[in-house]
Amino acid sequence: MDVDRNLAALERAAGLEDLQAVIVDLCEAYRINHMVYHWVNSQGDQYGCGTYSPAWVARYIEKEYLRVDPVILGCNQRFHPVDWKRLDWSSKAARLFRSEAIEYGVGNQGFSIPMRGPNGQYALFTASHSCSDDEWQVFKNQHRRPLILLAHFFNQKALEFEPERVPEASRTLSPREVDAMTFLAMGYNRAKAADTMEISEHTLRVYIESARFKLGAVNTTHAVARAMSRGLIVV
Repeated sequence: MDVDRNLAALERAAGLEDLQAVIVDLCEAYRINHMVYHWVNSQGDQYGCGTYSPAWVARYIEKEYLRVDPVILGCNQRFHPVDWKRLDWSSKAARLFRSEAIEYGVGNQGFSIPMRGPNGQYALFTASHSCSDDEWQVFKNQHRRPLILLAHFFNQKALEFEPERVPEASRTLSPREVDAMTFLAMGYNRAKAADTMEISEHTLRVYIESARFKLGAVNTTHAVARAMSRGLIVV
């Protein structure tokens, strides 16, 4: 794994949207199901980027899983990286959450790196995958150190953008933008969504980007979550 190349990509990032592209590339490079970065800044605003499906992000928000997620709760009390197996999954709520997360493709294995910045900033960098315990142990043995390094550089880069974060004003979505956001929230990939709407993927991208701008979202997943939370789409 070319860590120097990954760090160079982070250095080139000029905004939060670029971080989304970087984390997608990282996930593909490490050949795992998902990578996710989530932060809470000094004003209490939250930002996330990663590869979870919009359907899972919307479900997570809808069910308020932040309150029961052992990864969030457990890592908030730690300063060192932690394997998900070491967290407390004993409660019924935690077990139900884990079952649904796996159903949505999050993976049965996970490795999360908690980070803390100035003025109360808190962030979490996570890698997750579906595999056996032995396979996951091999992955951690090979990549633990570079992932920790990347996580801290990722957080450092995100902090550079904090002072400029000003949410865009919310605007009404067009009917086609609503359709595009709805199909993504249902878990459709772009090809299937475009086919269902009988348009090209290029045209679909135009609708998605327009909706994202109107919602003041930093990426597509963020746009879907905002559209659902504001009642603009119903799944």
